[in-house]
Amino acid sequence: MGALAALWLFALPSSASAAGDIKGSKLVTGTEKLIGDVTTWLMILAPVVAGLLIIYFCIRRSAADEMDTKKWNNRIIVAIVSCIGAVLGSATLNIIIGYYK
Repeated sequence: MGALAALWLFALPSSASAAGDIKGSKLVTGTEKLIGDVTTWLMILAPVVAGLLIIYFCIRRSAADEMDTKKWNNRIIVAIVSCIGAVLGSATLNIIIGYYK
């Protein structure tokens, strides 16, 4: 009985047609625009915020003793690496989304 059902399923011509065009749907186009806008803003805001943090960390480092100076130096490095990561991630998403337009 199972073999007969499988034969019947494979013998029928299957036509898969979507109700509408997925690429042109509001959900897909809206998501593309949202990701594009967010990544653009991230590419602008990440360096600005990182710059402000680095200035703050440098001010705090100048008033710190030897032990705390090392911690503030590490925080400056983390801020720089995080900024680079955010900008590269945002640019990568922009490039990927660009292929779908």
